[in-house]
Amino acid sequence: MDVELGASVGAAKRRLAEFAGVAREMARQPDLETTVSTVVQQARQARLGEAVGLFLVDARSITAVASSEPDVARADALQLECGEGPGVEAIMRRRDFISGDLRLDGRWRFWGPQAARLGWLSMLSVGLGDGDTIGALTVYSRLPRFFSEEDLGVAEVFATHAALAVANARERQSLLKAVEARHLIGQAQGILMERYEVDAEQAFNVLRRYSSHGNRKLRLVAAEIVDHRRLPDDPPLSPEG
Repeated sequence: MDVELGASVGAAKRRLAEFAGVAREMARQPDLETTVSTVVQQARQARLGEAVGLFLVDARSITAVASSEPDVARADALQLECGEGPGVEAIMRRRDFISGDLRLDGRWRFWGPQAARLGWLSMLSVGLGDGDTIGALTVYSRLPRFFSEEDLGVAEVFATHAALAVANARERQSLLKAVEARHLIGQAQGILMERYEVDAEQAFNVLRRYSSHGNRKLRLVAAEIVDHRRLPDDPPLSPEG
């Protein structure tokens, strides 16, 4: 009995060490797109299941953003089409799910049979959370009753690391966009100051007014001015100036 316990503890330590490397790999990616691809890749390499998909929540909508193979992409897309399924419900209900046989699981009577026809007979799904639920990991198998409660626990640990990596990637992306927008607005201000002989505050107020009246983001108005060197409704300069 002690030998079995020691082997179990040793296996757990090896898995934790493996997940530490997984977490570092996911966290070092340069942008959100490569982060989500790496999450799926690392989930496969961590042997969570035969195939993996990933949902993310953005602007109050749920999107299937990555998958390890086309049949997973289709199964996850069907969840969105049917408005039901373990990935969608892991996000909406903040619960994790495990299913031993999707052909017989009455919780998803529309989606389950369609997923089974794609070849997926069992699966688990865990939410990604960093305080709020930001997505869900879906893990599939072509065998019935493939996943255990222990597998669900391992997936939950993995999902914790994945959620941190995704949240950090989103934050970096937002900061980069903010810096780019500030630079673009500054360029647009300079163009307006030079062409219309106004000061910086007046130029910014013009930008803000066009943004408000046109119901467009300030960054987009600034980009148009930078591209065309004039206000959106101003005629272009003649070749002579």
